[in-house]
Amino acid sequence: QVQLVESGGGLVQAGGSLRLSCAASGLTFSSYAMGWFRQSPGKEREFVAAISWSGRSTYYPDSVKGRFTISRDNAKSTVYLQMNSLKPEDTAVYYCAADRAPPDVVVTRTWLYDYWGQGTQVFVSS
Repeated sequence: QVQLVESGGGLVQAGGSLRLSCAASGLTFSSYAMGWFRQSPGKEREFVAAISWSGRSTYYPDSVKGRFTISRDNAKSTVYLQMNSLKPEDTAVYYCAADRAPPDVVVTRTWLYDYWGQGTQVFVSS
């Protein structure tokens, strides 16, 4: 049974930082590309960050580039999202996702991901 469990969300003031974690089980973690997405009420889920099997390749949209960093620890089957310089518009439920992909390939399209976590709430106050 594949399971992805996000943690680390909470309330933070604008300009602050949070680190989200996603622990995976039931899959060969090192053979999956991982990604982070977010969704706020009334909006579609949007891409936040992606990382390849080894962590050598990453990709970010312009909205978070320079502020967010995705990383992974394959020994712990965990992917992280370090979020700095947070803005109120970053407020959302953040989801991690897993997709079987070739080595060093990043996946940015929502529909390509096979597994999703339940999400963790991030609220950034102004």
